[in-house]
Amino acid sequence: MAELESPGVMPKLIAFLSSLLERVAESNDLTRRVTTQSQSVSVFHGLSRPTITIQSYLERIFKYANCSPSCFVVAYVYLDRFTQRQPSLPINSFNVHRLLVTSVMVSAKFLDDLYYNNAYYAKVGGISTKEMNLLELDFLFGLGFDLNVKPNTFHAYFSYLQKEMTLVQPLSLVVVPPRSVITFNDEEASHQKQQQQQLAV
Repeated sequence: MAELESPGVMPKLIAFLSSLLERVAESNDLTRRVTTQSQSVSVFHGLSRPTITIQSYLERIFKYANCSPSCFVVAYVYLDRFTQRQPSLPINSFNVHRLLVTSVMVSAKFLDDLYYNNAYYAKVGGISTKEMNLLELDFLFGLGFDLNVKPNTFHAYFSYLQKEMTLVQPLSLVVVPPRSVITFNDEEASHQKQQQQQLAV
């Protein structure tokens, strides 16, 4: 999309996306402490919360990954799909950084003609290459290898982000439902039901 190429759009997109993910992580952290709801521990969970903020981490990825701006919207779609398919692994402050670097790397590999290898993304993300390889594999299986993002799905996610960026000037007013990223999966849900029906036959 041409709008993503505008110089002022990406910093706003990164700021809003990081604010959104921060609120989701905080909400899920609170839910875990308040209830006895089980949340699985996965390869994405760190032993402690990273000291770098989500926004600084996303800015670092944007600065060094040199992937197309569309990769960040697609990474957002992937995170949403992942949380929908893996409800016992909600985004929280222990896994959000690893999920982010993995989703951006996978989206760059799927969308861009030229992209960096896993070792490079591992350095950008502050993890080992071995861990990056494992995260990628787990992420792909968690997505069910469903990497294709149709143009109308991309447009729906980008339009939502764009609308929210213009509507919400002070980022502290963003309200996010717990345990999920904002989803636009009506089309994808009907497609998945069709696939399941075909498999059942």
